[in-house]
Amino acid sequence: MIDLTITEALKKLNSREISATELTRAHLDRIEKYGAELNCYITTTPERALSDAAAADARYAAGNPLPLDGIPIGMKDLFATRNIRTTAASHMLENFIPQYESTVSQKFIDAGTVLLGKTNLDEFAMGTFSKTSYFGAPINPWQLERKLTAGGSSGGTTSAVASGLAMGGTGTDTGGSIRFPASITGLVGMKPTYGLCSRWGCVAFASSLDTPGPVARTVDDAALLLSAMAGHDPKDSTSADAGFHAHTPLSPILGDGKKLRIGVIKEFSNVEISPDMKRIFDARIADLKSLGADIIEVSIPNILDALAAYYIIAPAEASSNLARYDGMRYGLRVDGADLIDTYKKTRAAGFGTEVQRRIIIGTAVLSSESYEVYFMQAARVRRLIADAFDRAFEQCDLIVCPAGAGTALPLDSDLSPLEYYALDLFTVAMNLAGIPACSVPAGLAENGLPLGVQTVGRKFDDMRVMQLAKHIEQFAGVDNRPTKIMGK
Repeated sequence: MIDLTITEALKKLNSREISATELTRAHLDRIEKYGAELNCYITTTPERALSDAAAADARYAAGNPLPLDGIPIGMKDLFATRNIRTTAASHMLENFIPQYESTVSQKFIDAGTVLLGKTNLDEFAMGTFSKTSYFGAPINPWQLERKLTAGGSSGGTTSAVASGLAMGGTGTDTGGSIRFPASITGLVGMKPTYGLCSRWGCVAFASSLDTPGPVARTVDDAALLLSAMAGHDPKDSTSADAGFHAHTPLSPILGDGKKLRIGVIKEFSNVEISPDMKRIFDARIADLKSLGADIIEVSIPNILDALAAYYIIAPAEASSNLARYDGMRYGLRVDGADLIDTYKKTRAAGFGTEVQRRIIIGTAVLSSESYEVYFMQAARVRRLIADAFDRAFEQCDLIVCPAGAGTALPLDSDLSPLEYYALDLFTVAMNLAGIPACSVPAGLAENGLPLGVQTVGRKFDDMRVMQLAKHIEQFAGVDNRPTKIMGK
């Protein structure tokens, strides 16, 4: 049962070939066996999972199942879950138990999913390898003995889904935190249009960039999860009144006389990528061309400045958002000699090194001396990038580009903070512009590790982004069954 996709499992559940309880127990048994080694969950919820599964079985028996009834998922530990510990992978919130449910997790409850637990991540979603987690880094199940990164910040979710410790899961994408980990674990990771999925009840990192989205093994599965997640939320002032509902299997967008203009970004042609990534990217472009797509070079002139703009805007917003963690109302408290000393000691003890670094950077760029020089300049670059994408989409329908420069690196790679930040080069611009992008498995490198490419579209063109991704998925034919990946 572990190798079933969500789409396959739903068919078997509806035909009563398997039960939700059987499916859930299979995943709980696998968590029991491999969970500690992979470290992909911070908190597991076996009792809740079996209760959810029993309720799903009752609905199947009554003939009124919900859209995702009985599907076991992992919830990134950034989404508040009522009466279940929600830590954001930080010592600051290590023992925080919210009394409310985030909109996204409530939508999954309403869709009938089974909650297996809360998945690991970079602390407050700040990082690239999920190494900044207070609970230790999750492990990539591909070539497990090598102890490779599962990416970040949604590395716990990608580790769980790739290893069969969940059928699907949630992530958040602030600068590539769904797409990069998905690309190096052989999964589909969808960053929806900003505002398509509610941020209410999701621990904030950078509010104008944070984008909840799904992680799954196939594009059809990701579309099903996104259908459950999406929708307007009056509790979120940035929520868009635009729905998404996918009828799966997704219909072809190319072939049989259907034409598309597909853009490749000129400025990325000079960026160094691995020979494997170049080979696979060129092969997938050739495949799309064989279906009748017109390949057009488009220019996003400031896209190579996106990284610098992002690492000014995101820390600035983080500095503001994380000011709420002061030991006064919830979370860690370390008493000091007076109020200010309590603030200092609480925040020094509660935040890890990377979070502290970004708070300091953000506070600096928001200071009166630096605001115009740094923050406003970054905001102008952001506007230029968004406008350039708009112009590019006048020439093409969709864009295809790499999701990263190469395959997963060892967790103990000795990279500087700037080198970690540079790994986001291919993904951050889409967050700055607020447009949808989907990372999809595109092939295997010579060393047997997966590589992903992105499909990118206009705002609220999420469906076509996923339809194009499905073509790439079919051409690549990457076998990402958990038992194949782990050999067990």
